[in-house]
Amino acid sequence: MDVSRKLGILVFFGVPAIIGGGIMYALFGSYIPVFIWEVLLVFIAGIYVSR
Repeated sequence: MDVSRKLGILVFFGVPAIIGGGIMYALFGSYIPVFIWEVLLVFIAGIYVSR
């Protein structure tokens, strides 16, 4: 996988990180679910980029 494709995947996961983080904060009113959401997305994006 070339570098431009890896960066595209990371950008693709960046949008749900921003939008989803706001939704998680609105639903739960705390930053702990936001951190869990962000870590989950980083883990999934890392799996896609590393292969």
